[in-house]
Amino acid sequence: MEEQPPLPTFPPPAAQPEPERFPFWGYADLFLLAGLALPCMFVGWAAVRLVLWICHLHTPPDAEVAVAETLLGYALIFTALMVTFRVQYERPFWRSLGWTKPPLPFLWNVICGLGTGLGVAFIAYLINTPPTSGPIVEMMKDRTSLILMAIFGTTAAPLFEELAFRGFLQPLLVRTLGAIAGIGLAAALFGALHYWEYGDSWRSALLVAIAGAAFGCMRHWSGSTRAAAIMHASFNALSFISLFAQARNQFR
Repeated sequence: MEEQPPLPTFPPPAAQPEPERFPFWGYADLFLLAGLALPCMFVGWAAVRLVLWICHLHTPPDAEVAVAETLLGYALIFTALMVTFRVQYERPFWRSLGWTKPPLPFLWNVICGLGTGLGVAFIAYLINTPPTSGPIVEMMKDRTSLILMAIFGTTAAPLFEELAFRGFLQPLLVRTLGAIAGIGLAAALFGALHYWEYGDSWRSALLVAIAGAAFGCMRHWSGSTRAAAIMHASFNALSFISLFAQARNQFR
């Protein structure tokens, strides 16, 4: 009886690496960022006031001061987040927050933002939303202030707000609660943040939340926070076009 050759042996299969959890940050990072928000905005406010005092400058219009304070506060908040990503997680800032090329062409993102604006305007009519009021509106009583707020509202504001709500907060909520609840909760918080800006009007806050849900859907579907920011900017642009049209006779 012939001796059978030994069966070939194969090395055990290599262990498959576990897929990286996304988002890689957690609620501790969220609470840290939330805790830093007010101090950073206060530092922005104090720094601008200090410069005005040192330079013996007359107090400029409220819009100019508010934009400068907000920009500095935002810069401090996101610098802290950037340092957290780099030092604690060794991850890049922009790509981690989904700042990537949108799958849709730029024009389509703009059209989605304008369509959202028209849809929100129709809902505002249905729920009988009162005329917009509040501290933000009070800052836009002259042409220069309105132009400055329009530039800020279509550039820096959509950038920072989308990075915060759709880039940082929403993915964490979606991972925990699922897509629908995560997008909805991020949008509700987004609307609540704007509540005081519009004269404590719950209808206005609801409309902002609906817009935020639309931006959130774009972020979730496309995987691109940049797409949501473009959509947000065009949504705001439509609002400012309406404000310019309403104030046309006032500024003559």
